[in-house]
Amino acid sequence: MAHPLRPLRLLRSTPSIAPVPHRTVLSVSGPDATHFLDGLLATTVQGKQSYGAFLHAQGRVIYDVFLYTPPSQSTPTYLIEHDASPSESQPLLDILKRYVLRSKVRIRDVSQEWDIWAAWGYDHSTDERREWTWARSGAVEPVWSKTTAWPWGTEPGVIIDRRAPGMGRRMIVPKGEKPRETSTHDTLGSDTYLLHRILHGVPEGAVDIPPLHAFPIESNLDMMGGVDFRKGCYVGQELTVRTYHTGVVRKRILPTVLSQSSQIGHAPLVPNLTIKPSVITPSSSGSDPELASIRVPRLRGTSTLLSSVLTPSLGPGTAVGLALLRLDHLRPCIELHTNHPEIVPEQSGQRWKVEPWRPDWWPEQPPEEQVDG
Repeated sequence: MAHPLRPLRLLRSTPSIAPVPHRTVLSVSGPDATHFLDGLLATTVQGKQSYGAFLHAQGRVIYDVFLYTPPSQSTPTYLIEHDASPSESQPLLDILKRYVLRSKVRIRDVSQEWDIWAAWGYDHSTDERREWTWARSGAVEPVWSKTTAWPWGTEPGVIIDRRAPGMGRRMIVPKGEKPRETSTHDTLGSDTYLLHRILHGVPEGAVDIPPLHAFPIESNLDMMGGVDFRKGCYVGQELTVRTYHTGVVRKRILPTVLSQSSQIGHAPLVPNLTIKPSVITPSSSGSDPELASIRVPRLRGTSTLLSSVLTPSLGPGTAVGLALLRLDHLRPCIELHTNHPEIVPEQSGQRWKVEPWRPDWWPEQPPEEQVDG
């Protein structure tokens, strides 16, 4: 894997704030709003702000969402923030309306009333040491400290982003207005927020978590607190819990450094690029005795590039991104490169070399006898 110190030089430690674009906001209100959403979301809805996901009946992710509680509401009201980019899924508004039946709820698209912002680099009090619960499958979930009143925060319209330490806070503000933090923080562009979450290994939205294709555990929703494996019935629960207890996690989304050797041109860096493994044979590894002594594995399957952003400050032909990677490809004797069928062998230097790294906040899996059944 890549050494994390190189890409992590790009992390901003100064107070920063940036808009989060292309987000849709739905309002769900009414006497039955809490019960209605609790039967659909993969996390428990308790009348408080949180992070979670809506799943398909077959256990795949439809939308990852943030759930806000606006102030001064006479009836239970939630604002659901999500990425509604065109995909194979129906719009979330249509999906929710299909489940209303006799529930006393009102569902509206209020995207024209709200903007989403993210702020970070100013408050480390939420980055407390985490405890974890592991399953034999390789799934893992955070155990919030008993001293934490509510992990996602209680200030209306402001969510403590617990998906990873250092992510900061997420805010929903009236359309056209700016958060009060803009007076004390560096106001940056949305690409800076994309870089921020890539460096923390946090997938988000339709590019990283493709609707109807992504599985919650492979997409790290378990360790980001987006799935409650002990919750009762919700859509997609049966297969998700079965995977937690009896399955095997074979893929994870990891941050990666992308680089290429060609100085003439480079292949386009777009989402959903296939990443293929290749074995570093003794003849191609020079005199490295460690690589020469490793038994060559049989390679199965491919991986997929998700979000990415160019990082010229790390050097020409360099970028960072997120990728859904097969865990059995993360070995010293295997190299990963993006696959471009249009590139002939003489232009192989234009391909992107993919070097993942393990986020430092990820927990270490304990011995098997210390995990849940």
